[in-house]
Amino acid sequence: MRSRVRGGDAAAFTELFDTYAGAVYNHGFRLTGDWSAAEDVVSLTFLEAWRLREKAAADGGSLRPWLLGIATNVTRNMRRAARRHTAVLARLTPPEPVRDIADDVAGRLDDAAYLDAVRVAVRKLRRPEREVLALCVWGGLDYAAAAEALDIPVGTVRSRLSRARSRLSAELGAGSGQIQGDRPSPDGRMKEERT
Repeated sequence: MRSRVRGGDAAAFTELFDTYAGAVYNHGFRLTGDWSAAEDVVSLTFLEAWRLREKAAADGGSLRPWLLGIATNVTRNMRRAARRHTAVLARLTPPEPVRDIADDVAGRLDDAAYLDAVRVAVRKLRRPEREVLALCVWGGLDYAAAAEALDIPVGTVRSRLSRARSRLSAELGAGSGQIQGDRPSPDGRMKEERT
């Protein structure tokens, strides 16, 4: 058997594997304490045995001690590689945590649905109310500037904006608190108001 294995006889090597794979596997498990790692030990041991087949002693009995010696060295190399791998990972900066996009997607869907409802509600307003709403709330103009832009009295701007807000509240749900928008402050500047 030794001479056939040393000579690279594939059939002899198959016989060697069939005879000693179980012993190498058990030895690998005893050294690693892990069945999966023991499988790797078997694979690497027989790969190394094939590569080193000419170095097997020409004389002697069973090749089991030779294979178990290779398995021991393979296990040492695996542990050394694992330690190096762990050391390299420890030196790396940890990756940024990946944000869960589910909340963003749900928020965007909620925002899109709300904006659709706002568009529908705004389309239901009368044109003069829409104009005042666009100038004061979205355009950022104070009452006086909106009155000047529309060539109407300031009181008319106030009443149209009040009606527009009331109708939007009724259309979108008075308790939502999201349709108040921006309201001019007494000094004429816009400020955000929430209910």
